[in-house]
Amino acid sequence: MITISNLTKRYGDKYALDSISFDVKTGEVLGFLGPNGAGKSTTMNIITGYTAYTEGTVNVDGFDVAEEPIEVKKRIGYLPEIPPLYLDMIVWDYLDFVYDLKKVKTDDRTKHIQDIVDTVKIDDVKKRKIGNLSKGYRQRVGLAGALIGNPPVLILDEPTVGLDPKQIIEMRNVIKDLGKERTVILSSHILSEISAVCDRVIIINKGKLVAEDTPENLSAKMKNVNRMMISVSGDRETAQEILNSFDGIQNVVCVSSQGDAYSFEFDTSLDEQDRKDLFFAFAEKSIPIIAQKEIEVSLEDIFLELTKTPAKEENENEGDI
Repeated sequence: MITISNLTKRYGDKYALDSISFDVKTGEVLGFLGPNGAGKSTTMNIITGYTAYTEGTVNVDGFDVAEEPIEVKKRIGYLPEIPPLYLDMIVWDYLDFVYDLKKVKTDDRTKHIQDIVDTVKIDDVKKRKIGNLSKGYRQRVGLAGALIGNPPVLILDEPTVGLDPKQIIEMRNVIKDLGKERTVILSSHILSEISAVCDRVIIINKGKLVAEDTPENLSAKMKNVNRMMISVSGDRETAQEILNSFDGIQNVVCVSSQGDAYSFEFDTSLDEQDRKDLFFAFAEKSIPIIAQKEIEVSLEDIFLELTKTPAKEENENEGDI
């Protein structure tokens, strides 16, 4: 559905995007991750035809963004981080206005708008002024506007920003339902949301693509940052010395204590034999292990690992300020 090849965007000698390439399949929900300033919104603005690019190609449903922008825009529903709403308008009147702006042609105009109202669950506020709605409802109205015309592609830039936990869950469920019938690109800083909703994840940093895979596969590829938690009963210093004596254990941190019971977390590359040796090492010191579990690598861990700035570069940046 969407093909991006060697996409580059420069502002003078500064690169907002540096030759990134990826595809989005029909019916796929793609998560788009990156720290502030990574190039997420720039990429989305380019796909929608809002921003011109310097080099590369962007193709949506067989149409080139630069050569046939009108055809591309007919196929895209776009919800920016701050929805462009007319606060003095009634919700229904606003959606009716968007219908005209998009030059949509359907057999039944009223039914088309009502179906979208039902999809995003705003029927109870359709006769209210947008300016009197909560942040959550305004986001839904913006999403309804993006859905006018039933575009096959949805691009959602931080759709849950500023929402409370209940509103986030509701919006997440709406996006999941929409993803069953449409191609969706979702940008968000809420990593649990990306993990719960998206089929595949792309991570960019400083304008470059640094990872592209399913959340599960990204986790599997980064087993070297797996962590373990172990709880023991006994002397804290002795327990920590035992953990630090193993080559396959690093970054040992005591995370909790209660009486003579201590819990430690650490990075681990221990194999099966190492774990047996660890058990006997504690037994020899009469320190029983009372709990032990692996801490799965989360999408947040992967994100931080792939987008972290080397210490040398951080120092250079501090010197420029």
